[in-house]
Amino acid sequence: MSSTLLEVTRGAHEDAERLERLVVREMRREPENGRDRLYQSHRVRSMIDLIVSTSDKLVEIYEDKDNARKDEIAALGGQGSRGGDDRVLTAFFERLKEIREYHKRNPSVARVVIDPAEEYEELLKEEPHIEFSGEEAYGKYLDLHELYNEFINSKFGSKIDYSAYVSTFSETHKIPRNFKSSRQYREYLEHVMDYLIHFLERTQPLTDLEKIFSKIESEFEEQWADGTVPGWENKEEKETKSSFNESLIDLDYYSTIEELIEVGPEKLKQALAARGLKVGGTVQQRAERLFLLKHTPLEKLDKKHFAKGAKNSEQNGSEQSGFLKEIALLEVKMQKLCELLKEVIVQTKENADKKQTLTYEEMEAEREEEEVAAEVESDDEEQQIYNPLKLPMGFDGKPIPYWLYKLHGLGQEFKCEICGNHSYWGRRAYERHFKEWRHQHGMRCLGIPNTKNFNEITSIEEAKELWDRIQANQGVNKWRPDLEEEYEDREGNIYNKKTFTDLQRQGLI
Repeated sequence: MSSTLLEVTRGAHEDAERLERLVVREMRREPENGRDRLYQSHRVRSMIDLIVSTSDKLVEIYEDKDNARKDEIAALGGQGSRGGDDRVLTAFFERLKEIREYHKRNPSVARVVIDPAEEYEELLKEEPHIEFSGEEAYGKYLDLHELYNEFINSKFGSKIDYSAYVSTFSETHKIPRNFKSSRQYREYLEHVMDYLIHFLERTQPLTDLEKIFSKIESEFEEQWADGTVPGWENKEEKETKSSFNESLIDLDYYSTIEELIEVGPEKLKQALAARGLKVGGTVQQRAERLFLLKHTPLEKLDKKHFAKGAKNSEQNGSEQSGFLKEIALLEVKMQKLCELLKEVIVQTKENADKKQTLTYEEMEAEREEEEVAAEVESDDEEQQIYNPLKLPMGFDGKPIPYWLYKLHGLGQEFKCEICGNHSYWGRRAYERHFKEWRHQHGMRCLGIPNTKNFNEITSIEEAKELWDRIQANQGVNKWRPDLEEEYEDREGNIYNKKTFTDLQRQGLI
């Protein structure tokens, strides 16, 4: 027995309401860790998509383009025939008879009772499949290596390291305008946009990108008309127009070709290029070509005098303007996405700086520890741990004993100014940090080698003073030939080089 249209409508409303309640229930639940929060967002997103698709079906039913809903309501009310109330009862008993015959033919249907609530409850238990690369670490960092290689191997790029690229790839206003008009630059922007959108869809699935982009496009049209788009101001256009006017030659002041020749080959070349004419040939040929415009309008000149592709200069100019407008819009959208991912970009840069001080084996070990910690974290966080003294957690996820806390001196705080005033708790962690990446990076920024001489030194001033003292001592221990090189005269007397040369000049030796 096929469900009636009204039954389908009622079921769709019920499904939409049930999904809305599940969304509220899921959002009230506090996620246990970062990965669980990511799964929660994707589950909510899938339920919202189901609500949208169900609502679209309801809209089609209520529009009733084929009048099926109207006819069914009329049939239930007994309209379209005589008899009044008798017709209503007749329609009711006909429907009842149809239902009974259906169940007689299919007796097993009555035994199977499916609870739709159980089916929707499974939506709260499923773990969405989200693909991340190893570099992205489940959405913690960006993986910009392919875009970085594309940037440094392009004409508009520069040879910088990966860490610098991560912090500056959104600063498109620093790229010269003459490089932005290339198709290579546009393809690069499209690749950056595709990656950032894909990353946002995986890490922040509840973000409405269509609404954000529509708002950006409406604001961009006003800014482009006013010439206030960052990096695309009208200043350069005015300069190009002024340079264009300067390159033009007023032919009214010249009556013969010989007078034009006196202008010079370079100015003739600039004037021809400004009008889209050929610039080759001798000075005589250039002057003759330019002198044609004295009596013939530019539009009526023969095609042979024009440079290749310059006949449709106005059309090409409008196409070029539209091309640059699309590039500017891509830049504005990319910068907005970078604002949404600002924290992730900062973490990616810190991770890139940290990796420069680690070996391959250390990076692999750290990655495995992060994966294991993420898996174990959700198991032990279900029950609240009683920790009034705020003791550090052990390997089993429980607070360590208080006697062990006092034994290792974990209540002592050591601050290191070289590490950016970072705090280390306990003597052991303090001593170990001198060989870790944070302290090494701070010493590298000061321009001081991180040797054993600088152990136990956490102040920047003390480190600089010790480095100056070490350099001064190294200067004392250097070989000084004037004082330490020895000379012997004929009588066997020993002198240093300075004394020997002084006596020799005086003629005493």
